[in-house]
Formats: sequence, structure tokens, C-alpha cells
Amino acid sequence: MAELFLIGMIVTLVVLTIRSARPVILDRPVIIARAGKYHITLAPQLNRAQTFIEQIVLALGVVTRLDSEIQMFAVQDEKLCPTGEKSYLLAVTLRGGVAYFQAIMPNAALQNDHAQAMREFAAAVLHDIPASVTDASTQPLIARALHAAAQHANLRVMPLGTAATEGEK
Repeated sequence: MAELFLIGMIVTLVVLTIRSARPVILDRPVIIARAGKYHITLAPQLNRAQTFIEQIVLALGVVTRLDSEIQMFAVQDEKLCPTGEKSYLLAVTLRGGVAYFQAIMPNAALQNDHAQAMREFAAAVLHDIPASVTDASTQPLIARALHAAAQHANLRVMPLGTAATEGEK
């Protein structure tokens, strides 16, 4: 009799654990910083993009001390985008050996110019971190790392180009 009660309790706990294990979607921006490695700024509801971005960091490997221009991408991840959007915008840049990532949802007001929305967001994030000397050789490095991580995560990534922040113009 005691065994049946114990089994019933265990089954109940397992069922309750499985039912409550839904991914948490945050309604506030998230900033994740690992000193000397990367800095991630995620817009509300994009906190689950952290895993993909950390895969990009792994694919980048040892980052050079050179700076890069901001590279912008549209990442198609239908599971991640809760608002019915099929993609989110991702900007990547290197500053002093640290990889900076910014992710936002497309702005409906700027539907035809996602690059403008990303440019404004990235400029706000990187306002206090101007590039010293940008090196064009870092651009293919970032693109290769992003595409390798996207292939591993089974996502589709489309480049949107590069953007100069206010400090780089």
C-alpha cells in the first residue's frame, strides 16, 4: 500500500514538473556580459536567442584585438519570435577583442528599412564604445561564424549589410 502511494506521488510530481517547464519569455530587455568575451543586448521577448548567440561566440573562437564595423543580419527563427514575426534582427561587431551582439524585433514603422532600426539600436548600445581602427578582414570572420552557428541551430540567416555608428562616420 505504501508503495502505491509513493509511486502515485512520484508520478504526480513528474507530471507537474513537465507541465510547468515552459520556456520563459521576458518582457524587458536583457543584457548579458561576459567580461573580455562578449556583450549581448536582447530586446524584450528575445531572451531565448542567447543560446544561438553563444554558439556564434564559440564559432568565432579567439577574437582578434581589431575592431569591425557593425554587421547586420535577419535571423529566421519562427520558434523564437512570439509575435508572429518570422525573423528578428541581429547586429554583430567587435570592439577591442570583445564581441557585441544586439537583437531586436523588426519595427513595423520601418518595415521597408530594417537596417535603419538596427542601426539606431546598435548606435545606442555602442555609444560609449567607439571603434578605434576597423579592419575589413574581421567581416568575413563574423559572417562565417554566424553562418556556422545558424547551420548548427538549423536557422536561416540573411545579411542586411554593415552600418556605421555615429562615432565611426
